[in-house]
Amino acid sequence: MIRALAVLLLLLTAAPAAAEYPERSVTLICPFPAGGAMDTVARALGEAMKKTFPKPVVVVNRPGAAGTIGNSEVVQARSDGHTLGISAVAVLTVQPHLTDLPYKGPDTYAPVIKLVNLAIVLAVRADSPWKSAQEFLAAARQAPGKLRVSSPGVGTILHLNLEELKGRAGVDLTHVPFAGNAEALPALLGGHVEASMLHPSEVLPHVQAGKARVLLAFEPKRLPLFPDAPTARELGWDITMGVYYLLIAPKGTPAAVVQAVHDAAKRAQEDPAFVAFAKTRGFDIDYAGSDGMAQQLWESFRRNEALVKRLGLRK
Repeated sequence: MIRALAVLLLLLTAAPAAAEYPERSVTLICPFPAGGAMDTVARALGEAMKKTFPKPVVVVNRPGAAGTIGNSEVVQARSDGHTLGISAVAVLTVQPHLTDLPYKGPDTYAPVIKLVNLAIVLAVRADSPWKSAQEFLAAARQAPGKLRVSSPGVGTILHLNLEELKGRAGVDLTHVPFAGNAEALPALLGGHVEASMLHPSEVLPHVQAGKARVLLAFEPKRLPLFPDAPTARELGWDITMGVYYLLIAPKGTPAAVVQAVHDAAKRAQEDPAFVAFAKTRGFDIDYAGSDGMAQQLWESFRRNEALVKRLGLRK
């Protein structure tokens, strides 16, 4: 009887808050710098949500520590739905195995909705001497450790793909991590590194401008945006770990609030402007709801724990 009354009281107190949501603008924290792939998705999503969401969605960048600074701010925020986060699979399922964080598995935050999948490519400057991945890797074998490759941070899926490539191809490449690809890409274009692990949307304008060249794709099939770039699988290394972005909320956010955010984000996913944005930037819209997202995250969390141990990345 006491338990039933407690549940009823909880429902009665939560209902008004959920019914009034959102009371003010919603902060969407992006844990990577402005101008990167995640930032562009966050802003395009927020713009599309304007059409049906009662209040503005304001994107705020909190970059650093491979996305964990921004993510940590989200999970420690008030669970009223007014602070949300856009995140990536590695920030949620790799980083907790590398360092102590305010979040661990998917039960320490509330997954809301899966947004997009992103491919990963290895790119060099267009004026570099390497016209193919084979030439680049051959140069790396001749000068172990000399060639530098940037990524958006230690423990990101892009970094893990690089480590897998180093191991399977038997090459010694020096990893240079940044706070995000909005910083890693300029390092490539400025000649501070010889290659970079990037998303198609980030490198495409520079390929079109004749400033960069994509050598390799870490996907099951060749990318339509870069049809001349072979996949790692084609070259004999089955490296296809991909990236996806999703929305999260602090643990304890009322179910009605999570549902309201989910519904608004799903409508935004289906908005013609967002669909066109995704197509031109090389993002693959891929929907999954809260329950499906939690299942995918748990699978990645357990798999990446084993991968981190195998690669010896835990400090």
